[in-house]
Amino acid sequence: MTTQSPAVPQSESEHAENPYPAVGYAWYVVGVLTLVYVFSFIDRQILNLLVKPIRRDLAITDFQMGLLMGPAFAVFYTLFGIPLGRLADSKSRRAIIAVGFVVWSFFTAMCGVAKNFWHMAAARVGVGVGEGALSPAAYSIIADYFTPQRRATAISVYSMGIYIGSGVANILGATAIAFFMTRPYWDLPVVGAVRGWQVVFFVVGLPGVLLALLMYTVREPIRRGMKKIQDAEGKLQNAQVPLDEVIAYLKLNWKTFACHNVGFALLSFSSYGTSGWVPTMFVRTFGWTEAKIGFWYGAIVAIFGALGIAAGGWCADWLAKRGAKDAVMKVGFIVSLAWAPTGMLYPVMPNPYWALALLIPTAFFTAAPFGVAPAAIQQIMPNAMRAQASSIYLFVVNLIGLGCGPLAVASFTDKVFHDDHAVRYSILIVSTAAHIIAAVLLWVGIKQFNLSLERLKAWHS
Repeated sequence: MTTQSPAVPQSESEHAENPYPAVGYAWYVVGVLTLVYVFSFIDRQILNLLVKPIRRDLAITDFQMGLLMGPAFAVFYTLFGIPLGRLADSKSRRAIIAVGFVVWSFFTAMCGVAKNFWHMAAARVGVGVGEGALSPAAYSIIADYFTPQRRATAISVYSMGIYIGSGVANILGATAIAFFMTRPYWDLPVVGAVRGWQVVFFVVGLPGVLLALLMYTVREPIRRGMKKIQDAEGKLQNAQVPLDEVIAYLKLNWKTFACHNVGFALLSFSSYGTSGWVPTMFVRTFGWTEAKIGFWYGAIVAIFGALGIAAGGWCADWLAKRGAKDAVMKVGFIVSLAWAPTGMLYPVMPNPYWALALLIPTAFFTAAPFGVAPAAIQQIMPNAMRAQASSIYLFVVNLIGLGCGPLAVASFTDKVFHDDHAVRYSILIVSTAAHIIAAVLLWVGIKQFNLSLERLKAWHS
């Protein structure tokens, strides 16, 4: 039986013996993780463009579609993310991501064999469970590949996968709809006769089962800043922080986490509520086809959403290099307000092309906070708790954002306005209210964030 000495902090000399990997390879790792994230969002968001045919064939309402977009996916995504995050703080992070990739890709394809609402809900649960493995482990890997001065930019580039994936989901969905909707049915091996929208799920889901192997080109990085224990032979090993210590540290910083997690979650609430129903808004309000709005909206989200999230990370790192330790929180607060002028106007435009024009800056500012938000978690948490804290952040942000955002818009349309064509006003109300409350929380959270940075110094000492 081995004996272990008390945990001790990593020494400066040991840190010097383990320099950060070459920058080129570190960016390759970010590229692989971003590609995986793109696929996760394609699989997650493709449903949004298929509202009309799914409602028709499964005989369901807007409210039930909201459940499929949100809670059916998000509840299990968030619940499984927490134990998977704790696992990622001690086990192989690349293996966790690879297995998750296979699981969510398989269940995306299974959406294509759904015969009713409950079949589709079960498949969406499987997608959520698989995707819960990705981001906590990915954030932790990136934090160990990049110095703190480059971390916000690196995580923001990874987070571009949100908007590239969402945009590609719309463009790919539009292309697939234009092709596969040309026939009432398609005869496929094994599954037999299926509708065009069902084929779309097979096309976007099945490739991921093989692409998961790409994760094994990523080397598991050294875990930095970890406390160490000595085994019986006197060798230092990483110490897993006991769960009660993790809970105690989170309690000590609860005000920071409340302002940060809920503030960014409300911005996510607005983002998911919007992206889930903007294509439908154009179909119902302006008479556009799903293929037409899918292409245009997909291009806007992919290009300007990706630019926005990268710009948010770059600005945070630029401010941090000039002494603003709380730059990540300040960027979140600023862009939550910068969204308002165009974000409040595009839903009520009388012309579809004016609405599209206003969606360009709206997509930019909507995306900007979602690279700095996870970077903030990495900044205030000890390494041994990063994936766990990230999983809690993702729990909150996705339960509120993805779980409730699309459903909130659908609820206003169905239960308040009682009019499918009022979806534009539902988007306006939900997104504006969310941004106002988020701005207040993030402003209050700046002071709390700085206090948490001081507590982190004390923990390391």
